Amino acid sequence: MNNIYFQQQTDFQRISALIEDLIANNSLYQERLDKNKMTNKIYNLFIQPNSGDDINTITQDDLANRINQILVVEAMAGLLNDLTPEEMKIFDEAVKRQ
Repeated sequence: MNNIYFQQQTDFQRISALIEDLIANNSLYQERLDKNKMTNKIYNLFIQPNSGDDINTITQDDLANRINQILVVEAMAGLLNDLTPEEMKIFDEAVKRQ
């Protein structure tokens, strides 16, 4: 039982350290994301039984890339909600032209 608890703590610390570093080096993340919420959310994603990977087998670089991809999606989610009606109209027109 202690080994499982110790491994969970180690996994959480590993994820937490990567998130802290990624957020510290990205102003968009700093502006839009809560480090503690993201740490808990991402940790829970990785410990789900159907996540597909054992976190201990993922290299540091691969784990950082996966976490970064999640942070990008989280930071960008709802970004359009911040636009004014005028900005949204401009955005819609630009998308229609594509």
